[in-house]
Amino acid sequence: MIYNTKMKRLALPEYGRNIQNMVDYCLTIEDREERTNCAYSIIATMGNLFPQLRDLSEFKHLLWDHLAIMSDFKLDIDYPYEVVKKETLNICPDRVPYSSPQSIRYRHYGKLVQGMIDKAVELTDPEEKKELSVYIANYMKKCYILYNKDGVADQKIFDDLRNLSKGDLRLSSDDVVLEDCKDLLATQVQASSKKKKKK
Repeated sequence: MIYNTKMKRLALPEYGRNIQNMVDYCLTIEDREERTNCAYSIIATMGNLFPQLRDLSEFKHLLWDHLAIMSDFKLDIDYPYEVVKKETLNICPDRVPYSSPQSIRYRHYGKLVQGMIDKAVELTDPEEKKELSVYIANYMKKCYILYNKDGVADQKIFDDLRNLSKGDLRLSSDDVVLEDCKDLLATQVQASSKKKKKK
């Protein structure tokens, strides 16, 4: 008895040994027209293995690519599509450039808050600067509530905003009242409980 482990390694195991044997047989056919007809028969059989994918527009093209791969790109026929090339098959994509890590003073606010504060500091119109500062402070409070469910005093947010802006953005509880974020916390709790129930 011959074990699969002793046999030739399958290029695409999802199609199985029989399809690979059909491809190997197709390579031995000398007549080009007969070889092409055999390839079409193999494609039809491969398509039957995945009937749920038949409606996809690129499914046929994908099958022809897989046939070329299983034949180690040695199958000499007239392909109905331009198949993948051997030299481009294993090319690794370019590395994604990551931004250099920056130290975030208050991690619970995140990096975006610091970016918004920097933009607010650049504003010259005092009214516009104050409006944006209030918006940022409300957002900071929401972030803080998600980080610390016990709540937070508005003055703490104002102090953090002043520190992060190096004293440029100043708000006071005398003239600004931040939004109450208890509703946000309740929504988060409900959403997490729903997820647990689905599991």
